[in-house]
Amino acid sequence: MQIAIVLYPGFTALDFIGPYEVLRWLPKAEVRFVWHEPGPITADSGVLVVGATHSFDETPSSDIILVPGGMTTIEHARDEKLLDWVRQAHQSATWTASVCSGSIILAAAGLLKGKRATSHWMALSALKALGAIPIDDERIVPAGDPEEKIVTCAGVSAGIDLGLWLAGQIGGESRAKVIQLSMEYDPQPPFDSGHMSKASATTKAAATALMAKDLVQPSQLKAATLLLWDRALDAARSRRKRGLVPSLR
Repeated sequence: MQIAIVLYPGFTALDFIGPYEVLRWLPKAEVRFVWHEPGPITADSGVLVVGATHSFDETPSSDIILVPGGMTTIEHARDEKLLDWVRQAHQSATWTASVCSGSIILAAAGLLKGKRATSHWMALSALKALGAIPIDDERIVPAGDPEEKIVTCAGVSAGIDLGLWLAGQIGGESRAKVIQLSMEYDPQPPFDSGHMSKASATTKAAATALMAKDLVQPSQLKAATLLLWDRALDAARSRRKRGLVPSLR
């Protein structure tokens, strides 16, 4: 079973490490970290470096595709090489999955149009703008079409839950429980502010400000503007082709 986990500059470490630690224990699992070419990829922290083991060209099809999120997701959601690979690899995959804002890349590739999906709470509006139906109160969200086998999950730590969910779908509940115990995954957080519905107004404001430091970087603002502009142009051209908008000529 081949598992392809996309790594891109600026990924969030736990987004991929969590599900990786689960999925690598599936029978006959072969994990590949994929990017344009093999080599070191730096996380959004700027200090953690992980090696991409294979290129997209070397990995045309996999059983599981996993796209993590990160502070640079919007930027990479305009990477046509990445989007083309996601579209093609998805056609033969058993499951295509995302963690956190990785769902933005799936949406940009056209896989989530009109489908239920989730993401980090700060990315839900972008998910909606790209044509998905954003879900803000479920940690793991299958897209709803059993034929397509697409599943998204909420932010960062939810990737561990997603990994166990996939392990249950692929290897059976018993195998997933064995993996859970081997990891001693028994979360008992000292605080209860892990979801927007539970956090205080002060905590929400502070968390938003904390994350905004990275998201308001000029490069990210430019990427977000261009991505939304691309979608607006695509929508306008589509309407014109259907005769809903008169030609400007």
